[in-house]
Amino acid sequence: MIDLKGLLGQGNPPLVGIDISTSSVRLVELAQGAKGDIRLERYAAEPLPRNAVTDGNIENMDQVVEAVRRVWKKSGTRARHAALGMPPASVITKKIILPAGMSEDQLEVQVESEASQYIPFALDEVSLDFDVIGPAANSTDDIEVMLAASRREKVEDRVAIAEASGLKATVMDIESYAARAALDRVVAQLPDAGIGQVIALFQIGAQVTHISVMLDGVTVYEREQPFGGNTLTQDIVRGYGLSFEEAEARKKTGDLPDNYHAELLTPFLESAALEITRAVQFFYTSTPYTRVDQLYLAGGCALIPGLLDLVASRTRIASAVISPFKGMQIGSAVRESQLRLDAPAYLVACGLALRRFG
Repeated sequence: MIDLKGLLGQGNPPLVGIDISTSSVRLVELAQGAKGDIRLERYAAEPLPRNAVTDGNIENMDQVVEAVRRVWKKSGTRARHAALGMPPASVITKKIILPAGMSEDQLEVQVESEASQYIPFALDEVSLDFDVIGPAANSTDDIEVMLAASRREKVEDRVAIAEASGLKATVMDIESYAARAALDRVVAQLPDAGIGQVIALFQIGAQVTHISVMLDGVTVYEREQPFGGNTLTQDIVRGYGLSFEEAEARKKTGDLPDNYHAELLTPFLESAALEITRAVQFFYTSTPYTRVDQLYLAGGCALIPGLLDLVASRTRIASAVISPFKGMQIGSAVRESQLRLDAPAYLVACGLALRRFG
């Protein structure tokens, strides 16, 4: 079995959430605030060189380690324990039904036996974990258990990055689960705590948009589409003869020629809105659901001016840019004006940091 707290595990304070994506490393540290509230202590990000991480795979260990070291130092945290995420495509998850009343050791043996039916690798090549969800819906004598498994080398790569950076990986989560943990906090602040509301989350990454639809805390639909912010960066590279790194930097600062908005940005926004609209329609046609009550945008592209209004107009769904830190106290080291611009990109890192509170 996996020797961390687990792919589905719990963290102990103090803990930082570290999100290693295709384009950057992001860090979040949360703490217990007054009256039991959560406080955002600090957050930071460091860009990754192109191709250091590809499709969730660590391609250049040294570059990623250096970025983790820099982001840890930049943040000012002293926490050495870290929660890291695995890309959903790297993890096999399966709900299984087992008899109730077994000890932890008996459960472990039974889970390993069941896992061999679902995992297309030898068990000695796999990091395996499980979490008891609760009583099975149709039988009081059974329990529902979530099984999670990943190729061992993929887990070990992230553990090695933490250790080489001077940190200790104590939780290994699934990025989509971490995002959902952060989203659940936001949904709980909706009228009636969002009960009965169909919530769609679009996380627009550098290369991939991850779509999740939730109802009452349960994921009812998930899908990935090959569309992300790198599309716009590549357009800037071709349009103005810049390097990829320079194009990425200028995309964020807006330091581009006058024709950028009309010739590059507007077509990108149209494409993004079309991708999201098509994804919503595909959700309707491939599931029993016929409505979405609230749509959230997350990721670095979420705050591009014009995108939110365009998505709301095309989908005809109440839409918002998500802030995973909504309702939290803000620590003295955090600049609130900057946080408003950065927050949508920190959904996964925030969810990972929330593991501190179990």
